[in-house]
Amino acid sequence: MSVALSGDETVFDLSVAEAVHHSDGTVVVVAGDSPLLLGKPAAGVRFVAGGGSRSASARNGLAAVPDDTAIVLIHDAARPLADAGVYGRVIDAVRGGAAAVIPTIPVVDTIRAVDGGVVDRDALRAVQTPQGFLASVLREAHATQNEATDDAALVEALGHEVVLVDGDVRNLKITRPADIAMARALIDEPG
Repeated sequence: MSVALSGDETVFDLSVAEAVHHSDGTVVVVAGDSPLLLGKPAAGVRFVAGGGSRSASARNGLAAVPDDTAIVLIHDAARPLADAGVYGRVIDAVRGGAAAVIPTIPVVDTIRAVDGGVVDRDALRAVQTPQGFLASVLREAHATQNEATDDAALVEALGHEVVLVDGDVRNLKITRPADIAMARALIDEPG
């Protein structure tokens, strides 16, 4: 997203900068017609063209990750406020032996099923990114060529447990204009 959030820094800039800070190399998946594919990226960053679906785009990005990589994080650039705490909890859990890790936050709204009845929100969590994986397990999951709304679902379909760690309510996803205003307010919020 080219919307500036802090000075000249865009949603995209902030997301990529934080990812770079927590990795040995960063693969950024962009639209196939993005001018970023033609430019020279910053050190440690590689741009690759996405695919026809979310899962296909993740596979394209994963194909650009070196074979000797042990841990892969997949982050949605629309979440520019993921901080060191979220990254650290995800990475630590994978290093601790988890095959797949997702940051989550409690659902605070009352949820109602469309066919009637209130759903117990205490049993629900909203999923965030970055999601973390043992690279070998993520590669195995994507080799199935299955589609899912996130990579954790692909890994779970192989029978692996998905470990939940604490996310952060500040790690909001920019999807509507009001989210931009909220992100700017969070950036400007002291301490």
